[in-house]
Amino acid sequence: MTAQAIARAEIQNPNMVLVYCMSVTSTEDVNVGRPSSWSGAMDNLAYGEGENQRLIIVSAGNIRDDESWQNYPYSNFISSVQNPAQAWNAVVAGAHTEKVQVTDPNFQNHSLVAHEGELSPYSSTSLIWERNSPVKPDVVFEGGNLLKAPDNNITSHEDLELLSTSKSIQIKPFDTVNATSAAAAQASWFAAKVAFEYPNAWAETIRGLMIHSADWNNAMRNQHEKQNNKRDITNLLRTFGFGVPNLDKALYSQESALTFIAQETIQPFSYKEGSSSDTETNEIHFFDLPWPSDLLLEMGQTPVKLRITLSYFIEPGAGDIGWKDKYRYQSHGLRFDVNNIGENEDDFRKRVNKAAREEDEEVNGNAGSNRWVIGTNNRSSGSIHSDFWEGTAADLATCNHIAIYPVIGWWRERKHLGKVENKTRYSLIISLETPAQDVELYTTVRTMIEVPIEIQTS
Repeated sequence: MTAQAIARAEIQNPNMVLVYCMSVTSTEDVNVGRPSSWSGAMDNLAYGEGENQRLIIVSAGNIRDDESWQNYPYSNFISSVQNPAQAWNAVVAGAHTEKVQVTDPNFQNHSLVAHEGELSPYSSTSLIWERNSPVKPDVVFEGGNLLKAPDNNITSHEDLELLSTSKSIQIKPFDTVNATSAAAAQASWFAAKVAFEYPNAWAETIRGLMIHSADWNNAMRNQHEKQNNKRDITNLLRTFGFGVPNLDKALYSQESALTFIAQETIQPFSYKEGSSSDTETNEIHFFDLPWPSDLLLEMGQTPVKLRITLSYFIEPGAGDIGWKDKYRYQSHGLRFDVNNIGENEDDFRKRVNKAAREEDEEVNGNAGSNRWVIGTNNRSSGSIHSDFWEGTAADLATCNHIAIYPVIGWWRERKHLGKVENKTRYSLIISLETPAQDVELYTTVRTMIEVPIEIQTS
């Protein structure tokens, strides 16, 4: 039915860039984040046979019972994101809330269920999912809030919901909406704005920009009990995704905040020379970015933030076997790495080449993994990987070498299916920003990029 709805939209609008939004979910067949037939179909539709990729927005699924609301937020933490929102390639929208003002005097003795900036009482999470499942939701948008009466009963109020047009517009022109359905609608609007501004942007790029521009507020950071380790980041990701997207950041660079975007095609695997059965890693892409090294050195101890997002679509493996073997659901995986402080280009290339071709998995070694806030383990699941590093300008001055390398998947392992030598697309988004307002990062780099960015394969 989902595929038929998408086909009908494409037949009726053959020349339009479409963003698909679905706010229908099910509590059945979620299974701690493992793929279902429905989520697998969503992944297939997004992948589009590698030629007709689609951007699909899916709501995370809602909590609707009074008993769960009574136990907010702990009930949300154990309420699973719903089927088919475990789809790797879909952008899944959860909900937070900034709705804290009620002007109705009849409710002056009521208290808010969620404080400003926290998780919406309606929103589900993936905290109970298996570790290797994708991070869902991907992002959060406004989903509304609830009130608790003096007798502890939970009630809704239109002041704590979002204004929208009514489905019965001839009777009343406006109505209110809430929960992750409302969040998914806002996510679709956001994606459409990006697609309109950049008509040549791939679906992978629009999805990447949504996540790349997102961040957590202080209320989100404080909603889980602090453990002062990467577990805090895991909890944040599986509750709020990467946070609330920022449209200005997604659309524009500023003088003190610039963004690079690369849309590239890679062939992850190949047969070894002279063999029709033995396979190996094929391409590794190396980016030598135009980098304001002199300016960064001059800035010295000024704080800067480097963020990298890698977005691509996998082709899902068929059947339940796809989840029992971690290499069987994803057709391929891609990862990024950045040269460490003091690591020159030659040493970086040697390290990445050796590790990627010998291990066929994550690149290890002197990669400065502790500098990344999200960390390798938290960012490696699913088919979008985003992380950021905060430090001094001087430390970042020479970190302008980036590698994109493949990790193993069923394209390589299930040779009889004839897809070993398939090519695939990816979008790489890199941003550099500083709170200092008297720094000309954008102008400096814009002058440098009159010379094309060098991309080398190995």
